[in-house]
Amino acid sequence: MRRLEGNSRTAAMLVGIVLTMGALSWAAVPFYSWFCKVTGYGGTPSTDRVATGEVLEEYVTVRFDANTAPDMPWKFRPVQNEMRLRIGETGMAFYEAYNPTDEVVAGTAAYNVAPDLAGYYFSKIQCFCFTEQVLQPHEKVEMPVVFFVDPELVKDRDAGRIRDITLSYTFYRTELPETASLAPAKGSELN
Repeated sequence: MRRLEGNSRTAAMLVGIVLTMGALSWAAVPFYSWFCKVTGYGGTPSTDRVATGEVLEEYVTVRFDANTAPDMPWKFRPVQNEMRLRIGETGMAFYEAYNPTDEVVAGTAAYNVAPDLAGYYFSKIQCFCFTEQVLQPHEKVEMPVVFFVDPELVKDRDAGRIRDITLSYTFYRTELPETASLAPAKGSELN
C-alpha cells in the first residue's frame, strides 16, 4: 500500500513538472519578444511613437532586406535598397508584398536589425509588422515603415561608431482571420 502511494505521489510530481515546463515554454516566446523590444537585445528595434527631435549632422546608412519563410508563397521585397539620413531624422521606407496565388493568404512579419548593438537605437514609429497582413489573390501592396536612429547612438561606447544598419524582415504565413473569409472574391463588386 505504501509503495502504491509513493508511486502515485511520484507520478503526480512528474505530471506537475511537465505541466509547469509546458506553461513556461508557452510563455517564453511572448516574454522574449517583449524583452527584445524593450532592450533592443538581438537586434530587435524599439518601438516609439515620436522621434526625439534632436537631429545630428552625422549620417547613417540604413539598408533594407526582405525574406519569406519556406511555406509563405508571397513575393516580398524592399522598394528601395538603402537610405542615407541624418541620425535622429525620421525616415520612411516601403516594402512591397505580392500574393501570386489564387487564394487569400495572411502573414506576419518578424524583424531585426544588424548589427545587434544598433537595435537598441533603431526605433520604429509605424510599421506593417505591428499587425497581421492579409492579401487577396494576386494583390500587391506597398507597406511603409517609419523609423529613426536615436542620437544617443553616438554616445554609446560600443555602438557609437556604427554608421551602417540593416533592417531585415521575414514574413511568415499565419492562419486567416475569420473576417478574411468574408472578403469579396477577386473581380466582384462591393455595394
